[in-house]
Amino acid sequence: MTIKVWTGGIEAGLLDKARARGSAFSYGRDVAPENAISLTMPVRLESWNMDYGLAPIFEMNLPEGALLERLRLAFAKATGTFDDLDLLAIIGRSQVGRIRYTGEKDMLDEEVPFQSVDDILNSQRDGDLFHYLIEKFASYSGVSGVQPKLMVRDVDAWDSRAIADRASIQGATHIVKFWDNEYPELAANEYFCLLAAQRCGLEVPRFQLSDNGRALVVDRFDLSPDGTYKGFEDFCVLNGRQTREKYQGSYETAVLTRFRDFASPSSVAEGSEHIFTLIALNCALRNGDAHLKNFGVVYDDIISEVRLAPVYDVVTTTVYIPKDTMALTLNGSTRWPTAKQLQSFAETRQIGGPSKIKGILSQIAEAMAETINDIERYGRENPNFSDTGSRMIAAWNDGIVKSLRQ
Repeated sequence: MTIKVWTGGIEAGLLDKARARGSAFSYGRDVAPENAISLTMPVRLESWNMDYGLAPIFEMNLPEGALLERLRLAFAKATGTFDDLDLLAIIGRSQVGRIRYTGEKDMLDEEVPFQSVDDILNSQRDGDLFHYLIEKFASYSGVSGVQPKLMVRDVDAWDSRAIADRASIQGATHIVKFWDNEYPELAANEYFCLLAAQRCGLEVPRFQLSDNGRALVVDRFDLSPDGTYKGFEDFCVLNGRQTREKYQGSYETAVLTRFRDFASPSSVAEGSEHIFTLIALNCALRNGDAHLKNFGVVYDDIISEVRLAPVYDVVTTTVYIPKDTMALTLNGSTRWPTAKQLQSFAETRQIGGPSKIKGILSQIAEAMAETINDIERYGRENPNFSDTGSRMIAAWNDGIVKSLRQ
């Protein structure tokens, strides 16, 4: 199977299998440098080859978990092998970022069906809602992650920023995340973690928790005011690693140094500070899933400003895995760091002086303490959340004391 790859609505080149288990991508003739598919794969005459699997940029948005299984059940018989190229062909017209995929001879059609976000937020259908939406949007959901999530289009509800011509938006506008029985109250868990991140001064897309707490609806941060989509690349891509390698590397090198390698000069200082703030917050929240795919950069095109992406996919994992540790290493260890270790990391990596770093850690502690009050209130109003909420509060208090104040 040969797949046509598009960037920003422009034909960029062709992706195909190569040898027994690899792949090859070749740019088309006269493709402009700004239409390169990735910061790591500039336009060139020679093809970009992989001995095994797909290049990280093509693998970046492949569905996982429940969404992958739903697509496999629906399409495996028709496609036969159902490999990664088959999967790209199915979900390729609707992706996070600006890359799209079609058949070799097909034109690009990005239109996604409508779905009222208000109906999702107000729904009382519980588990039926996920099954209804997965039937409708599975093949339009080019988004990675094991947590059940879908991409939907609701132009009428898009009021978090001014869109020049809402009618021109054909693609998805929101990501909807659900929790299953294995991770109870995961949507509410992430809601409060994002709220804490927002209070730390980090950039966070608009996020809303459904009335029944089963769904978290997040605005797409890669949708521009003119209705087009920004480029997005996670740190697996920037490190040249595939999804299976997302837990390999350190926060020092694979995240902070790699960001500085690719970010525009004007974005390095602020982005570096925000990366440190997010790393420290993840430690204090006891988020053991802050791996390479949960950090990213955004840009309008390859030659425009490259900056840190807003915060996404932040949860307190020790609620479900009590002995969980960090996803990547810090100072050679995955153990939760002390405040002194975080302070040393930030000063050594030139994030700021001692007083500035202490101020950042203090701000994180204050943001978490304020959000704990919200968790307590939500738990009183929603008894089903009380056990998860209590576990979150215990984890956060432990994180504040050991990773922000000691």
